[in-house]
Amino acid sequence: MSRRTHPLPHRLSLFLALTLVTFAAIAIQAQTPPAVQSPEVQPDGEVTFRLFDPGAKEVLLNFEGAPKPSSMTRDDSGLWSITVGPLDPDLYGYGFIADGVNLLDPNNPTIKPNLIQPQNVVEVNGATPQLWNVAEVPHGVIHHHFFKSKVVGDQRDFYVYTPPAFDPKAKTKYPVLYLLHGYSDSADGWTAVGKANAILDNLIAQGKVKPMIVVMPLGYGTPEMIKLKWSAWSHPDVRQQNFDGFRKSLLTEVMPMVEGSYPVSTKREDRAIAGLSMGGSESLLTGLNNIDKFAYVGAFSAGGLFDDYPPAFPALDAKQAAQLRTLWIACGTSDRLIDDNRKFKTWLKSKDIAFTDIETPGAHTWMVWRRNLINFTPLLFTGK
Repeated sequence: MSRRTHPLPHRLSLFLALTLVTFAAIAIQAQTPPAVQSPEVQPDGEVTFRLFDPGAKEVLLNFEGAPKPSSMTRDDSGLWSITVGPLDPDLYGYGFIADGVNLLDPNNPTIKPNLIQPQNVVEVNGATPQLWNVAEVPHGVIHHHFFKSKVVGDQRDFYVYTPPAFDPKAKTKYPVLYLLHGYSDSADGWTAVGKANAILDNLIAQGKVKPMIVVMPLGYGTPEMIKLKWSAWSHPDVRQQNFDGFRKSLLTEVMPMVEGSYPVSTKREDRAIAGLSMGGSESLLTGLNNIDKFAYVGAFSAGGLFDDYPPAFPALDAKQAAQLRTLWIACGTSDRLIDDNRKFKTWLKSKDIAFTDIETPGAHTWMVWRRNLINFTPLLFTGK
């Protein structure tokens, strides 16, 4: 006995097809987030941040310089938002924290690189360009070098800024600044985030800074310092190895390579070392223990020094320090490291060691350190 099949009526087939298309459209719409503008910078300096995350129960804005993350508000569609400011002209790092998970802003392609926690960057412009903005002035060049460190035992890199109109065959050697990044940054911290090359270009064009070569090395003396992340600072042996290894690599590997490849002066009067946070401590430990090699030492928000200073600076006294042309110690008054910096300055005073004491508004942020660089570099290589 045979069975006949009857095709569905045309109207029913059409209804089912339309239903499937409708459900598919709804599914696609549910998976596709709406167009979101984030960040949105207003002319008055206010900035609105937005994140579409309908499944999140809590979203916070983690904003550079803020004492703690700020709660964002959710609308009926699942769009979270917050407005901050008005803000001063600058570059600000930020990110989101959704239900405890750190997130980048998917609508902002500008990234602040970091070895532990990268963030996005928002720029607030002022009525006039800032010194960290690229301007219509002669520009220097950033060179990227790689080498195998026998001291640390890894492959590493460093950057070199050569000033506008740089002459590789110059008879008069260039002065050199060794500029050090902070913890969790990589060797490109001062160029990618600090905008050191733009700052130097603009200051040189204004005649405020002598043309110089700037060397920006990787600042870790042991790979363990980054592998352990923030807990590394609770390991005294790792911290000491980090400082010692970095200093040895700088003096015996990086400096000889730079001096063999670039026309830099080897006179101590033509050498400076400065850095931020961890790099500020490395600048103090390297510069103040090698005054025969450096005449200028700068520390911006120095962090990570051991509290027992005499073993860290065994030969440092007033007579030795008098050979320095500049010892410049800066920190923001809202910085968590301000007490540590003041403690170190008190110790210097107890030894009658002169230094320039700089305390400015601000926290542990690049907004402070860019301005530190702007104010420190005009003091270098002046012959005074």
